[in-house]
Amino acid sequence: MQGREEVCRRPCLGSSFLFRLAAGLALSALGAIMFTLAFPPYDLWFLAYFWMIPVMVSLHRVMPERLSGLAMGVGVGGFFWGYFAGMFEGYPFMQWLPLFIGIIATIIGFRERPFHRRTGYRWFVLQGAALWVGIEMIRGWIPMVGTWGFAAYTMYQHPWFIQPISIFGIYGLSLLIMLINFALAQLVLALIDKYRHGGGKEIISPGRAIKWTAVAGVLLLAWGVGSFNMHEIPEPDLPVAAVQPAAHISREAGEEGIEKGLHIIEEKTREASARGARFIVWPEGYLPFDPQEKETPFFKELAGETEAYLAIGYVLETEKGFRNEATVLSPGGEFLGVYGKDHPVTFAGETSITRGTYPVYSTELGNLGTIICYDLDFTDTARKIAANGAQVIGVPSFDWPAIAHKHYTHVIFRAVENRVSMIKADVAYNSAIIDAYGNIVDLYISREPEEAVLVGKVPRGSSHSLQIKLGDWIGWISLAFMLSFLGLDVYSSLRKKNYRIKRN
Repeated sequence: MQGREEVCRRPCLGSSFLFRLAAGLALSALGAIMFTLAFPPYDLWFLAYFWMIPVMVSLHRVMPERLSGLAMGVGVGGFFWGYFAGMFEGYPFMQWLPLFIGIIATIIGFRERPFHRRTGYRWFVLQGAALWVGIEMIRGWIPMVGTWGFAAYTMYQHPWFIQPISIFGIYGLSLLIMLINFALAQLVLALIDKYRHGGGKEIISPGRAIKWTAVAGVLLLAWGVGSFNMHEIPEPDLPVAAVQPAAHISREAGEEGIEKGLHIIEEKTREASARGARFIVWPEGYLPFDPQEKETPFFKELAGETEAYLAIGYVLETEKGFRNEATVLSPGGEFLGVYGKDHPVTFAGETSITRGTYPVYSTELGNLGTIICYDLDFTDTARKIAANGAQVIGVPSFDWPAIAHKHYTHVIFRAVENRVSMIKADVAYNSAIIDAYGNIVDLYISREPEEAVLVGKVPRGSSHSLQIKLGDWIGWISLAFMLSFLGLDVYSSLRKKNYRIKRN
């Protein structure tokens, strides 16, 4: 009997082995497709709560054990392939990123099944959710990845549901989503065990699975009720605008090109002013020069005549690197200060030599601040600006078509996390005006370069949230749990190995 059991555990090339391998890979691919469809532009957000079920069934019950890690690799790597598909053409390393992520997920996956069998699946839900969010925390530090693909972003369309992120942050919502995933996955695994092995011989206790499902349900209900009570649609009183010119002035532009570019931005700015805007945001890097040093009278005159505060984005190439900056010009002709982009797009060769300061400008309109484009993809920059008192943040951006349906969703989360209204002005593809509760005031998305002027009223944010004070605390806790479970995995593995040695 013992010999037969050993034979059954070894992978072979029989029909059963091939069927399990094919079925397992298909289930994992299904999970990857489900999670991909939960994000824009597909927006089947509810799939985010179930996608891990087929992946976990594949890993723990279908795939041959010695190849079980492939289930995680295909599920996670496949999702990132679907999510990032077409986003990074021209950047080979970024195009291969899903494969690297898949390899890492496969390596992690090989540890999962033995660990949970050794520990009786008692940590299945907590370990799984902590692992996912702990890795999200690590990804949030990596310049090339940031928060792209975080589970929480699937809920961007539902401001009534995301309000607790002002307390728990984006990591808190991701943790809730993944707890639900793993609780339901454990319940499905318990049902499979009961069907396969009969009563009393289950590998996963149905009682434990039901308890975890109930806990996840209570947490979801509490989050939803709390969020609904926190959600507001405040009375807006500050007219703002995002100018999308569908072009920028290139560094190679001569005097004629500069004149044409200034005429375009002037026309759009005057249109925004005629529609009542008092704080007008221009795109990232629209100018290839510092407006405080060149064409300065033009900008001062424009601000004065429109009676508006202008957030101007510009880029200078110096011997030390790029100065990717934004300045705010008052109607009185005063440049209030300079903000240097905090998170340059390193995979595109960008630098930002003036990064590291987070100015906020006290004006008659309220406290104004700026961040720039890729800063949206990290939680720290908007938080630092809000901590300095910003009530409204302008976000000049320079996106490309492949991210047009995804990038603006990050604005919603940064706004709610920090209780600030935000205006994203893109060069050509996706501009948005978002209030401090994540409500979309105005939005324009296009796959082709198009001109647009978005105007709307927003409330001045409070800049008061526990997230500003506590930072990514749920992310840190999840990372600590992830490392603790890694230690438990190593300890339980060594203990089992020592037991076998003593027994022999």
